Amino acid sequence: MTTEHPPRPASDAPLGGATRRRFLAGAGAGAGAVTGLLALSTTDAAATTRTALPAPHVAVLGGGVSGLSAAQELAERGYRVTVYEYYDALGGKARSMDVPGTAAGGRAPLPGEHGFRFFPGFYRNLPDAMRRIPFPGNADGVRGNLRNGTEALFARADGRPDLHVPLRRVTTPPDLGSLTPSWLRDQLLSVLDLGTRLPAHEAAYFAGRVLVHLTSCDARREDQWERTAWWDFIRAGEMSPEYGTLLGVGLTRNLVATRAETASTRTVGRVIVEALLLWGLLGRGMDGPDADIDRVLNAPTSEAWIDPWERYLRSRGVEFVLGTEVREIAYEAGRVTGVRVAERGPGAGGRVRTVHADHYICALPVEHARRTWGPALRAADPQLARCDALTTDWMTGVMFYLRTPTPVVHGHVNCLDSPWSVTAIGQAQFWDGRDFARDYGDGRARDCLSAIISEWDKPGILYGKTARECTREEVVAELWAQLKDSLNDSGKTTLTDADRLGWFMDPAVTGLGGPDPQNREQLLVHPTGTWYHRPTARTRVPNLFLAGDYVRTDVDLATMEGANESARHAVNALLDADGSAAPRCHVFELYRPPEFEPLKRVDELRYGLGLPNTFDLG
Repeated sequence: MTTEHPPRPASDAPLGGATRRRFLAGAGAGAGAVTGLLALSTTDAAATTRTALPAPHVAVLGGGVSGLSAAQELAERGYRVTVYEYYDALGGKARSMDVPGTAAGGRAPLPGEHGFRFFPGFYRNLPDAMRRIPFPGNADGVRGNLRNGTEALFARADGRPDLHVPLRRVTTPPDLGSLTPSWLRDQLLSVLDLGTRLPAHEAAYFAGRVLVHLTSCDARREDQWERTAWWDFIRAGEMSPEYGTLLGVGLTRNLVATRAETASTRTVGRVIVEALLLWGLLGRGMDGPDADIDRVLNAPTSEAWIDPWERYLRSRGVEFVLGTEVREIAYEAGRVTGVRVAERGPGAGGRVRTVHADHYICALPVEHARRTWGPALRAADPQLARCDALTTDWMTGVMFYLRTPTPVVHGHVNCLDSPWSVTAIGQAQFWDGRDFARDYGDGRARDCLSAIISEWDKPGILYGKTARECTREEVVAELWAQLKDSLNDSGKTTLTDADRLGWFMDPAVTGLGGPDPQNREQLLVHPTGTWYHRPTARTRVPNLFLAGDYVRTDVDLATMEGANESARHAVNALLDADGSAAPRCHVFELYRPPEFEPLKRVDELRYGLGLPNTFDLG
């Protein structure tokens, strides 16, 4: 049973683990691996060229999405891989965790997580890797566990009408080659007119700004718009408060934990506005014909994805060293010579040793990776030192376990007026084939409302304190109050105190309410100029490569897609350095509408002459 106080770990070790749920019992790599092996016959054939000599050994530092992605690509090409992971479980921020002390009657413990996962339709690198992870009954592997969300709810407080946005592709999109700026502008104006109460001149101005970004050349995006905050680009400070809430905060802080006042226009415009929303609704650049804008897994993340991934990688010979902290990447005479690691957990005593490999992929989150780069290594490649300028922030969730199913909407909820920039999703509705009360906890919980706080530095509505200043119990009470404030207005009651059984927060968040609150699992954010500080996967050290959502990628956003793409770049750079004949990882890039390429070429000329974009009327 989950009680109304936070579950506490029994020791220093993190909660959760790579658990094996009952519905997956006995479903090892076995028969499912055959499909994966057949699909990988090309890369395996290339890898057999190594059988005459011992395969090169690669140490992957970090077992999150980027580290596991790199391990997969390397193992499929015949490399020996060892993954070193801080926690006693794989998956990093993406993994789900067991809530201690909640299992009863043969059920699995209640599932917890750092924050809910979602897989936008424009993700293509990560789903490509997921297809190759065998899963019983799925022809396309773990990817077959993705389910489409069909609607987003932009919930308002104080009785203001909520905004329900369908997230299905438009039924009659323009044919390829017939998309025009005027058609797109008319569609944007129609959506803003029907779904918001913005004044007509504000809606028209925003639609015009979207066209400016859409038709801007790469050079203008990487210079002018990378240096311009989204808030300033859309002139939110000169418009109504509603304009700033919807199109400023709603598109930035609530979605990617970056403040609109500082967020890079290049990142917000290219990824959130274009890839996620515009091309998602038009069904362009998507991960197959069955993918809509918003997708989630059909079970807790580790059950549906991370655990099968681990089994598959073990079947390919990947070794995992868990409960191990990376202390320092040793550098001498132009190469990495080893990695100092410390054992964690009961009885380990923090024993320190040095591990060796032929190549090293640093796949730690940037806030942890840069601590392992000593002065000599930083001097060998100046881009490592520039990573000190990268910014991380908190984007952490709380799971509320409820007595009754509470789906709210078939997709995500964005609480637009919440001071803590709250988003949420009712999870059980997507977990087909599972009954929450039958499979998890003590049988009383019927649903899990997973909510995320993206703003930790503004006062709340209960205590007048920021989230960091609150205790864990106060954070939970404040978050619940903000959810009710958004969902229990307009004459309806969606959430009740009596329905709430308990809650869970990632134990990686510590010290709340004290002088030094900490969060070991932070998120890279994207203020202006971030692009210039992000490193490439290839370093100047010939046997060191970087992977992680902070590495330069085409997707240019701290996401699981970015983590996977960065791993592909790291592996390709390693293959080049090793002189390997194995096929390179294919890297999927964000969609570029061909109809706008001529306008971008015009803008390239105008930018070179110091002129504004054709559609930029000031």
